[in-house]
Amino acid sequence: MEKMLRDKVAIITGSGRGIGKAVALLFGAEGAKVVVSDLDPEPAEETAGEIRAGGGEAIVVAGDVTGDAFAGTIVKKAVDAWGGIDILVNNAGYTWDAVVHKMTDEQWDAMLAVHLTAPFRLIRAAAPYLRDAAKKEKLEGKVVNRKIINTSSTSGTRGNAGQANYSSAKAGLVGLTRTMAKEWGAFNVQANAVAYGWIDTRLTKEKEAGATTERAGKEVALGIPAAMRDAMQMMIPMGRAGTPEEAAGPVLFLASPLSDYVSGQCIEVTGGW
Repeated sequence: MEKMLRDKVAIITGSGRGIGKAVALLFGAEGAKVVVSDLDPEPAEETAGEIRAGGGEAIVVAGDVTGDAFAGTIVKKAVDAWGGIDILVNNAGYTWDAVVHKMTDEQWDAMLAVHLTAPFRLIRAAAPYLRDAAKKEKLEGKVVNRKIINTSSTSGTRGNAGQANYSSAKAGLVGLTRTMAKEWGAFNVQANAVAYGWIDTRLTKEKEAGATTERAGKEVALGIPAAMRDAMQMMIPMGRAGTPEEAAGPVLFLASPLSDYVSGQCIEVTGGW
């Protein structure tokens, strides 16, 4: 069978681990040229190495998506390597939970920065290779479909106690997605979001395991309390969390020609929850 993403150039943020890694490996297997990006260079290099080992092409651009220069840097490196951009997957992120009356400004600002401002900046930086490229192609009688796919969450579509910051940012990302579908639809850019429920990644492991990430010199605890995980499992009709590989499937659909008339949508991936 023809590979669905043959020779497409894809930027995937947060692709050193979890859902992002599964998406990167799947894209690579489907023929995409993948820009792997992660805050930490080691897992990014590991993902890129796996893509290359499978016969695919990949480069690594490590860095903090919230950095002022990040968007311009990753777009330039993608274009320098392969001449353009076809697919942008805004996936990088983490959680920093607290109930509203105990949430700090720093926690609030951090979630909006990584989950909403960073995707906005990347979309803006990629405009010459997504939106503007279509103008030239139209004059040449060509139609090339390009894709923006944003990782949201059911916390954004339905709210979640203890995650006012994360929920607000992920809800805002759905709004940005639907706006891009309206603004850039005329340029053959389809913009969609995937809102995940419980996918088994380091962000949803048992909090008691002690996993952390470092942000601005602070250790931020990751995970979900074990009691909450047990309750969540009982609420999911399929009776379990999804795997990163299962989470990657809808992203491939939205990146592929199968979704060329699908835009402005937010697909919930929840196991029926």
